[in-house]
Amino acid sequence: MNTLFARPVSCLLVAASAIALSSCGGGDDQDLKSWMAEQGLAAKGKIDPIPAIRPYEAFTYNAFDQADPFKPRKVETGKGSRGPDLARRKEALEAYPLETLKMVGTLQKGRAIVGLVKASDNRVFQVRQGNYMGQNFGVVTAISDGEVTMKELFQDGAGDWAERQTKIMLQEREQKK
Repeated sequence: MNTLFARPVSCLLVAASAIALSSCGGGDDQDLKSWMAEQGLAAKGKIDPIPAIRPYEAFTYNAFDQADPFKPRKVETGKGSRGPDLARRKEALEAYPLETLKMVGTLQKGRAIVGLVKASDNRVFQVRQGNYMGQNFGVVTAISDGEVTMKELFQDGAGDWAERQTKIMLQEREQKK
């Protein structure tokens, strides 16, 4: 008996829903359309014109006789030194790569300042001006309270010897908490 009664009721509900939805479609929205038209007229923007393209001006490079700042400076061969002195006896700090050496302090003996350099195996060495350090024939040129300055020799891609200035800065002691 429920199925006989449920079928007409469901048909009646579907028909009422269709009538209710069809009545929502039409409406007076003319005021909305006129407001949108007014806003569209007032919202005209201005686009700036494309800037004029300047013609290309060629640049002539005239510094061919000057040193190239992007290449290391060459060691002058006219002074009799074509490279490092390979016959001299190696010093202890030449066994360590320069990246593993750290300056930990200085000592002053008379007027001479001696730098204290710590190697990767925790050994501390004294260095003076003229001592060699690192694996690129680095010679100490100056020692101050905060750094050891040195000049290294290395071979570039063409096989020529070039030099560069390097500094080892004083390593501040980390404070323990």
